[in-house]
Amino acid sequence: MADRPQFLDPGLTSVELARAICDIESVSGGETALADAVEAFVSGAAHLDVTRLGNTVVARTELGRAHRVAVAGHLDTVPVNGNLPVRLETDGGVDYLVGRGTVDMKSGVAVQLRLALDLAEPAYDVTWIWYDNEEVAASLNGLGRLANARPELVAADFAILGEPSGGVIEGGCNGTMRFDVVTRGVRAHSARPWMGSNAIHAAAPILDLLARFHPETVDVDGLAYRESLNATLISGGVAANVIPDECTVHINYRFAPSRSADEAEQRMRELFGPFGEVHVVDLSPGARPGLDAPLARSFAESVGGEPQPKYGWTDIARFAALGVPGVNFGPGEASLAHTDHERVAVADVERCEAALRAWLTDGR
Repeated sequence: MADRPQFLDPGLTSVELARAICDIESVSGGETALADAVEAFVSGAAHLDVTRLGNTVVARTELGRAHRVAVAGHLDTVPVNGNLPVRLETDGGVDYLVGRGTVDMKSGVAVQLRLALDLAEPAYDVTWIWYDNEEVAASLNGLGRLANARPELVAADFAILGEPSGGVIEGGCNGTMRFDVVTRGVRAHSARPWMGSNAIHAAAPILDLLARFHPETVDVDGLAYRESLNATLISGGVAANVIPDECTVHINYRFAPSRSADEAEQRMRELFGPFGEVHVVDLSPGARPGLDAPLARSFAESVGGEPQPKYGWTDIARFAALGVPGVNFGPGEASLAHTDHERVAVADVERCEAALRAWLTDGR
């Protein structure tokens, strides 16, 4: 028997929507049920032109406004670990939605869905985008596939990505590079190590460099981006009594958006090339803050507060690559994303909705 279609009641508040959306499990690669529900939710609105590409849903106003704003959010989450269905808890007098996706980033998606339905005549034309596979390999990313297949649906003068930011504007994002440094040796019996060469021992200078490395904090257009460089995996050896002939150290470099991807790669090759073979696994450029764009300034003035840098990589970089300046803005504390105690304050969801609603309505 086929699963029953999921239904999102158009009368729900953004907080109620967040809870309902989170309870539709959508671990990366399994977003179909939620994409179906999102498509049905917005398809009934006469003011929206709805397009679907795979499990990415796009809803656009076509009012002939002078400017277009793209507002996007991803539908997928990391794997569930006993933290669904979502529950409502009160801690220290504060109400929270607790469960997978409440922070990253279904509360942001809920705010967007509520506003997409409510704002029939926004001050700007709006392209609402809900996409799949953000948490996995870049080649699967729904926003990337949409940009390649239907670039006109991603075109805008300004973009807002609903990644968790605590209701504060976070400009741009760091770039990210993952690479392996491989050391080689010669196998031998561990009782006669002088007849071989130990590849694990040869990795010691790599780990020493990482332990001593002091990443920079780089000012980019007035925001301070903190870089990082860390080994995240290490592997080597074939048996307990064999001198290993190969060792691989997997390293993640988070670099400021003032550096291009090529510059980041060249820097890492210069650092680690003397110790082993450098093989790039993944490389994505960052995005400059974008806060000097007129619509970005208008949004920042409307929201208030002091914009902050986004240390992690987000899909705002995809917009930047298309020449669309953008910022991250959504409910939830990013430090709780992917954790088993993921939770978002109800008031945070409501504040983000109010701020985004005010700006899209007033157009200041």
